[in-house]
Amino acid sequence: MDGQGPLPFCGMILADLGADVVTIGRPGRPGRPAPRGVPDFFGRGKQTLELDLKSQSGVAEVRRLAESADVLTEGFRPGVMERLGLGPDTLLPLAPRLVYGRITGWGQSGPLAQQAGHDINYIGLAGALEPIGRSGSDPVPPLALVGDFGGGGLLLAMGICAALVERGTSGQGQVVDAACVDGASLLMTVVHWMRAAGRWQDERGTNLFDSGAPFYDVYRTADDKYVSVGAVEPRFYDDLVKLLGIDAELMYPQYDRTAWPRRKPLVAEAIASATRDEWVRRAAGGDACLSAVLSPAEVASHPHHQARASFLPVDGSTAVQPAPAPRFGRTPASAGPVPTPLDSSGGTRRWT
Repeated sequence: MDGQGPLPFCGMILADLGADVVTIGRPGRPGRPAPRGVPDFFGRGKQTLELDLKSQSGVAEVRRLAESADVLTEGFRPGVMERLGLGPDTLLPLAPRLVYGRITGWGQSGPLAQQAGHDINYIGLAGALEPIGRSGSDPVPPLALVGDFGGGGLLLAMGICAALVERGTSGQGQVVDAACVDGASLLMTVVHWMRAAGRWQDERGTNLFDSGAPFYDVYRTADDKYVSVGAVEPRFYDDLVKLLGIDAELMYPQYDRTAWPRRKPLVAEAIASATRDEWVRRAAGGDACLSAVLSPAEVASHPHHQARASFLPVDGSTAVQPAPAPRFGRTPASAGPVPTPLDSSGGTRRWT
């Protein structure tokens, strides 16, 4: 079913992996073209079937499709599909092998299930937003990656694949309830583990992975660009200290938290003495875990991405899009063309 954000992202992943994906959209809305005429990247490899779900014929067509489909996905608020006569209680008796994937922000149950929200709300309630930021600063929203896409669409795609594997044993489909708040909570497992082990402080920006450690942070270079430093293990830290040329007596022991605040300016001063690309050149071939911080405009031209064909051109545009992932040795995934809608009679037509 047509939707926003995590739902079409889930469908894109499945299409990349070889699924035959048809998006059911409202008449007159064949896809979601973006500004400047660039087609919706999430629609790659998919087709669109326009149906009026307020009509009996439209509902009947969805039921017919469900009887032969492996998976149905929807992202409406709980109860909407039921009111349309297309809920799992209706479709699963007609199609017992159907995997019925549902994605919402808050889940199909609970006191917030009917409340509106977006990624920032879900990750806030999941405890994933509050720790992100520097000491003394406000929390920083991590784009919409943690709730909508990583904790939402990606989790639904994984749940669907797992349900299909289980169906191979039981012969039965089931409902997959993917909630962005649940997925964001799951992604926070490492923080909960570190807190339980006494290795995480609740003050923002004072911990190993939140910019508290001088050897795990982002630093400005002489040309006002940035490098990332992630020398967590002692032998990598040794390489970093040597690379930066800082007096070793000032930098050890590595995990002395009381010394972290006074070491960060030393690292910042050293890195500010050269350009980003110069630091990348100096770090090449070593294990200091120092690399460039690239902008979205730069990534496609990086030699590593080019060697792996990590970004693909978009037909009829100068834009690029990320290539499918992960990579398979025997059955490689591929990004399909931009959307080609189907009309209700089954014919094809291209939208602009």
